[in-house]
Amino acid sequence: MTNSVNRRARASQKRQRLTAAAARVLHEQGVERTTLADIAREADVPVGNVYYYFKTKDELVQAALAEHSAHLDELTGRLDELTDPRDRLKGLVSAWVDQRETAARHGCPTGTLAVELDKRTDGTLDAEAGAVIRRLLDWTATQFRTLGLPTPDDHALTLVSAYQGMSLLTNALRDPTVMTREGERLLRWLDSLKPAEG
Repeated sequence: MTNSVNRRARASQKRQRLTAAAARVLHEQGVERTTLADIAREADVPVGNVYYYFKTKDELVQAALAEHSAHLDELTGRLDELTDPRDRLKGLVSAWVDQRETAARHGCPTGTLAVELDKRTDGTLDAEAGAVIRRLLDWTATQFRTLGLPTPDDHALTLVSAYQGMSLLTNALRDPTVMTREGERLLRWLDSLKPAEG
């Protein structure tokens, strides 16, 4: 019984290593340039093991999207511990700015994947990438709504669009200071927002 439990635990850990590796490699290299062997090498497992857990590259892309979604849940879960929704939003912006070096090299993990998948004509993975971004928009809109701001969905769209824009420019210019400067501007904007008068 114990051996069976240990085998399942090892298999789960190996699958998780492959999923995390897929998220990293696909972000760094893109879907088309990434091979299953690249992901196996990053996860430090034999390439045959990749096929055991994931039959196709698309399954690995789905796993990577699930990993991005889990990172989003982890981040928003930590931010939800803050009592003030404005502080949660400012924490989100700070988390984005903290990733400026990665953004300079590779852009936003989910945003770049969504753009690349949109160019493919053979599936629905682009919609799955869009769903991760939709979850970020929904969480952000909830914070603006809790602050009592009018048009919380519009504010969320403005904030997430600003993030995608600053990620893209940081990557295109290979300049992490773009993210820093835009992040500071977004923090000032968040501080300036006032709830609607009752």
